[in-house]
Amino acid sequence: MTDRGQLIDRKFASRVDWNLMRTFVDIVRAGGIGAAARQLNRQQPSISAALKRLEDHVGATLLHRTATGVEMTAAGKALMALCEDMLESAQMVPHQIAQATKRVEGFVRIQIISGLMSPEFDEAIASFHRRNPAIHIEIRVSPWRQVLDALEQGEVEIGVGYDSNVRGSLMYEPLLVERQQLYCSRYSPYFGYRLSRLHDLKDEGFVLTGDDEIEAITHLRRRYRLGTQVSGLAEDINEARRLIVQGVGIGFLPVLAAEQDVARERLWPILDADMEPSYDIFLLSRSEPARDTATQLFWDEVIRRLRAKNRT
Repeated sequence: MTDRGQLIDRKFASRVDWNLMRTFVDIVRAGGIGAAARQLNRQQPSISAALKRLEDHVGATLLHRTATGVEMTAAGKALMALCEDMLESAQMVPHQIAQATKRVEGFVRIQIISGLMSPEFDEAIASFHRRNPAIHIEIRVSPWRQVLDALEQGEVEIGVGYDSNVRGSLMYEPLLVERQQLYCSRYSPYFGYRLSRLHDLKDEGFVLTGDDEIEAITHLRRRYRLGTQVSGLAEDINEARRLIVQGVGIGFLPVLAAEQDVARERLWPILDADMEPSYDIFLLSRSEPARDTATQLFWDEVIRRLRAKNRT
């Protein structure tokens, strides 16, 4: 790098117009310069000029125009990641000031799926409560579709659950990859045996989880005609586990939720490990949330722990 290049790098922060970065984010999020101009109620040439000024500042092309809008270059993607971090930090200023001056009270309303096993989520709750003992934490448990609906309708601010499709109104932060296994009780003739032919189980009594059943499990059951003989139903993973442990029927459970019962030989995993269906569980919120300080601080506590986990 030349001496002049080093000088430009050192003075970048003091001479750049930070509003240009916000405009760049608006262009990317809107999907194009024209769309951003309409959303911001500004003239399109002024948006184009702002982008050109920013590109001159950074010394690189940030966006290419396409038939459908714009496409970020490698430099644009790098800058977008930095801009999003800066915006997130700016949004946190009033919340962190409130926490620092011990003025944070209120409620954090969270809706989660049943049987959730996440050390990062649990540690975030413990750490958050130690820092903010005056904040009341309310957790509701429901089937995964109700978690999504509650978020969209504004009944809760944070959710943890599954989604088979991406809803534009929601933000998705990967929390963990959950696996499920097919279990039987120690009273079952299958206890102690592994099966690779799921068709052999089509006439077995089955414990279903109703609306709480993940779509990947539903598709797997239907493919092999599992669950045609329903012997039990519980729309809560813990209660479904109770029914399976007591020999009411075989059924699918998250591996971590059944771990202790397997260790105690109360449950037996029927499938080979490579046949276990898996799917993402997300930390969820609305895309454009008007979060109060209590909720924002909790959200950041979980995100901080997830990012630390991903760096290890």
